[in-house]
Amino acid sequence: MTTLPRKVAVIGAGDIGCGWAALCASAGWPVTIYDGDARSLERAATEVPRRTRALVALERAPQGVVEHGIGEFQAGRSLLVTVQDADWVIEAITEDLFAKQKLFNAIDGLAPPDALFTSSTGGLAPADLFARCRHQERGLVAHPLNPPEIVPLVEVIPGTRTAPAALTRALEYLRAIGRVPIILKKAVPGFVVGRVAAAVWRECIELVLAGVVDVDELDRAVSLGPALGWAAAGPHLTYHLAAGKGGVTGFLQHLLTSFEDWWSQLATWHKLDPERQRTLIQAIERAYEGKVDALREARDRRLSAILRALEQARAT
Repeated sequence: MTTLPRKVAVIGAGDIGCGWAALCASAGWPVTIYDGDARSLERAATEVPRRTRALVALERAPQGVVEHGIGEFQAGRSLLVTVQDADWVIEAITEDLFAKQKLFNAIDGLAPPDALFTSSTGGLAPADLFARCRHQERGLVAHPLNPPEIVPLVEVIPGTRTAPAALTRALEYLRAIGRVPIILKKAVPGFVVGRVAAAVWRECIELVLAGVVDVDELDRAVSLGPALGWAAAGPHLTYHLAAGKGGVTGFLQHLLTSFEDWWSQLATWHKLDPERQRTLIQAIERAYEGKVDALREARDRRLSAILRALEQARAT
C-alpha cells in the first residue's frame, strides 16, 4: 500500500489547478499551490478554500477534514519552495507543450528524487511532455474533468518510460481522494474523453447553427437524453442492453442501417470559422445571459446529486 503524500504541490492556479488543490485539501492533505502570475496566485488563496468548503455543502467531504486541509493549504512563494518537499507534483498550467516541457525540466531538478509528477493535459502525449526530464520514469498524465473536485473520472496515461511503481502510486493517490481512474493503453490526441466530447459537441454546434434547435433546448436534449443514459451505463452498454436478450448483435441487426444513414449526414468540418464562432457565441450568451453564476452553482448541485445516486445504486 502506497503511503499517502505528506505534501501535494499544484503548479498552475487556474480553474483546474484550484480544483485539484481543493480536492486534495478536502482529504486533509497539505497542499501548496504556485503560479508565476501573482494575480492568479492571489485569487487561488481565496478560491481554493471556497471550493473546498463547497464540497461540504455538496456532501462530498466531511467538514472537520476539510477545515484541517484548509489550515494546511498555502500559496507558494516560489517554484522551489513549492516543490522541494512535495511527494506529488501536479502540473496544471496552460495547454502549451513548450511551457510544460520547460516546467517539468525545472521541477525535475528541484523536487525530491522520489516525487511523483503528473500532468493535467487534455491531449498531449507523456513522451512529449517529459522529453526534457532526466527522470522520465516518475512522470505520467492524470487528466481530470472540470470541475476536478466534483467529477470523479481521471484519464491516466503512462508514457513508455513511466515506471510501473509510479503508475501504481498515481492510481492509489487518485483512489484515495475518491477519483475513478481509467488507464489508456496508448496516447491519442484528445485522449478518450476529449475525443468523444469533441465529436458530440461538433454535432451540437451544427444543429444550433443550422437552425434545428435553440442552445438551451439542445443542452436539455443532451443532458436529459443520451447523457443521462450514458451516466448510468456508457454508450456501448446502453446499446447492448437496448435490444434485450439479443444484445448488441440484435441492436446492430435492427438499427445499424439507420445509424449508418445518420452517420453519413453528420457534420464533418474541422474548422469553426470566425463568422460561425461569433454566431455560436451570441447564441450561447443570449441563452444564458445573466444566469451564469446561478447556473454554475446549479450544475455543481446536480453533479453531486447524480454522483450520490450512482454511488448509492452501486452499493445496493
